[in-house]
Amino acid sequence: MKLKEIKERFHKELDAIYGKDEVRSFFYLLIEELFDFNRLKLALDPEKSITKSEVDTILKALTRLKDQEPIQYIIGETEFYGLPFKVNENTLIPRPETEELVNLIIENTKEKIEKDRSFSILDIGTGTGCIAITLAKNLPNAKVYAVDVSAEAIEKAKENAALNNVEVAFIETDILDKESWDVKFSALEFDIIVSNPPYVRELEKQQMKPNVLNNEPHLALFVGDENPLLFYKAISKFADRKLQSSGELYFEINEYLGKEMIALLEENNFRNIELKQDFFRKDRMLKGIKK
Repeated sequence: MKLKEIKERFHKELDAIYGKDEVRSFFYLLIEELFDFNRLKLALDPEKSITKSEVDTILKALTRLKDQEPIQYIIGETEFYGLPFKVNENTLIPRPETEELVNLIIENTKEKIEKDRSFSILDIGTGTGCIAITLAKNLPNAKVYAVDVSAEAIEKAKENAALNNVEVAFIETDILDKESWDVKFSALEFDIIVSNPPYVRELEKQQMKPNVLNNEPHLALFVGDENPLLFYKAISKFADRKLQSSGELYFEINEYLGKEMIALLEENNFRNIELKQDFFRKDRMLKGIKK
């Protein structure tokens, strides 16, 4: 079967769901990942055929796309801040908004790295490890730690650290379990703590697309309507204990809860609190300095 025929089938079956441009992007991502055959090669060899086994493989991917499974899960990887990351159903797919959070930390910390001592960073709720690994890659003087409650997520994050040739110390623990703090972190203090915890309220599920709602891990996405700041409260108290004096706390937050988050940090011994918007002008990033 010719690749151009498969491309036509992709458009016929998927355009109504995703739109023509995105379907075209999916097709070229898949043929490059599966067959090492990119857009240019297909333009130079428009009659290119593939074997029956290869046809079966790409049509299985087509079926998964029809079921609105994210393309990142289908090919098993994505890109974050210019770096490759493996993903699966146990990890959230890294978002551009989180890249903005990471960039904020890097830009705020570069000068400190050049003239100051080595320092330590903790990423809470690491998932794929995208925040911790990117910081380790871009801030080479930093000792980076990363926490997650999911053993499967930690396993994938370790794979991503090796893929990107950085060292990150991974810790499997539940940040909501206050009794574990002294056990897991007894000898540790940090200069920076960062977290992108679950912050989508149950009432906001209806705003989410099916490809996210039906595929990405709810453990990493959702929090109950009755206590939407659950993770932020625990992490803020932890940060008050485990940050060095004048250490920095960074959060990615729910766009609707900026004022509540500022109040929470004020209550937990933080000053110079800054609420920043993302590319879409939504309240998304919060920074505080420990008093």
